[in-house]
Formats: sequence, structure tokens, C-alpha cells
Amino acid sequence: MADVVVLGSLNMDLVVRTQHIPRPGETVHGEGFVTIPGGKGANQAAAAARLGAAVAMVGRVGADSFGPVLLDNLRAQGVDVTHVRQDPDAPSGIALIAIAADGENTIIVAPGANGQLDLGDLAAAAALMAQARLLIMQFEIPLDTVRAALAMARAHRLPVILNPAPAHAVEPEFFQGVHYLVVNETEAEQLSGIAVTGLAAAEAAGRALLERGVPVVIVTLGAQGALLVTADRATHVPARKVEVVDTTAAGDAFLGGLAAALLRGFDLVEAVRYATCAGTLATTVLGAQTSLPTAAQVQAFYEGRA
Repeated sequence: MADVVVLGSLNMDLVVRTQHIPRPGETVHGEGFVTIPGGKGANQAAAAARLGAAVAMVGRVGADSFGPVLLDNLRAQGVDVTHVRQDPDAPSGIALIAIAADGENTIIVAPGANGQLDLGDLAAAAALMAQARLLIMQFEIPLDTVRAALAMARAHRLPVILNPAPAHAVEPEFFQGVHYLVVNETEAEQLSGIAVTGLAAAEAAGRALLERGVPVVIVTLGAQGALLVTADRATHVPARKVEVVDTTAAGDAFLGGLAAALLRGFDLVEAVRYATCAGTLATTVLGAQTSLPTAAQVQAFYEGRA
């Protein structure tokens, strides 16, 4: 059975590299086009599995040409896809991704079958969640499904890692049952109303989110690493410098790293440090799941051997 259940999205990423991200109305030349399996849920499932966790995915894909590819790819990463349904009426989710020369990106997501993930899918996975040790979710699926899953997790006393991306305005009580809330600077600002312009602002945003009943908030800060915020401390975990190729899925690699480290019994600071190493390594390779590091790579980087 799975230690980690990921309830979330599966997408096919349509990726183009370009010198710079186009401004509104501007046409730019692309330097290549690739299709790469992605979706925040699938990325996080694959990331945790590559780092040694036993992972099961709950989601939907379309009954189209992308669906089997997405499923086969997750199986190849070691993820159980028994609870990923092929929807006969909706296409697989896709993401249009433009990557600039400096590694920054823009992403447009069309959710497709991800938007149909409902309470029936959740009920079918109830036994899976009852025996799991961690539940990971994002906001690329219907919020009503996330809300119901949080209630189910509370009933099973199942710790939840929530990555509310893309961020949506939700009622403060929505976060009841979330043990670890992981947000980037933009998401922290959108949810807290505090612009994250540095470490002090990140801490202020994190503390505002703690007031929603979440015991642990982690604000990821890109090249600056991450900030761990709890009721009694705020700890900055810096990232090591690397040559950035593509930031796509760096946050998802962080989530997978955090899950793997928590399962291994790391304390919170070291779990965030390990997760930061995973996220950093993901920026050195093009693509979403193609960039996810292995357990050996992350361990060597974490120990300073790479």
C-alpha cells in the first residue's frame, strides 16, 4: 500500500524555449518544442516516488492520445495509478509553457479532465487514504474535492501537505486539517494579502497564514531557498547556487522532497533543507518530470558531495 497519496492534476506540458517571455501582443521565435508529462499533482507524485516513497496517484486523464502517455509515465516513475480514471468526456489537461533564456517561465493551464475530479473519485480512494501516512494536494483540481478530502483526512488523522497553487481566495476555515502549507512568494501574497518582498515580509505572510489554523507554513523563495514558519520560530533555509536551466516543477520537486524527508523522520528544518536541495536540482534540467532528481542525487547534494 502507499505511504503517500497524491490527489491532484495530471497534464501534458507543451513546452517552447524562447529568448524572452513575450509581452502582450508580441510574437517571438521559439527555439524548440517538446511535450513533457506534467501537472502539479503528477509532478509531486513522481518527485516523491523518485526519492523512495511508496506513492499512489488519484486523478483523471482524458481518453485521448495524451492519457495513456501520462499514465505510462507515472508507472515508469514507480507511482501506483490504479485510482487515475480515464474520463470519456473530457480531454487530458494540458499546460502551455514558455521558457526564457534565463530559466524563468510562464504557464497557461487548461485543466480538462482534472476539472472533473469529484467526490466519487475521492470515495473510491477512501481505503487508500485510510492506510496512508501523508496526503498531498494542490489547487489544480476542484476546490470542493480538496475540501472534502481535507475532511476525510481529518477523519483518518492523516497529515496533509497542501500546495494551494494556483492560489484562490478561500474561507479561512478551508485550511482546517492542513498540517503543512507550502506556498511560493506569489501564493503567500495572494492568500495573506502581504507582499513578499524579502524575508521579513515572508515571515509576516507566513504568520498570517498560521492564524488560519495551520501549524506549519513553508514559503519557498526561489533562489533564496525557503522560510519555515511555525508558532515559535521562523527559520530561513538558503539554497545553494546552481546554473538554472528551467524552473518548471522546482516547487513540485520541493514538495516531493519534503514528503520523502518527513517519511524518513527528518526534523522540520532538515526536511525543508532536503526539500530545498530537491527543488534546486530540478532547476538544472529542462522540463517538469524530466527534471526531477533521484534519491542519490538529492542525498549527495544535501550532504554537500555534489
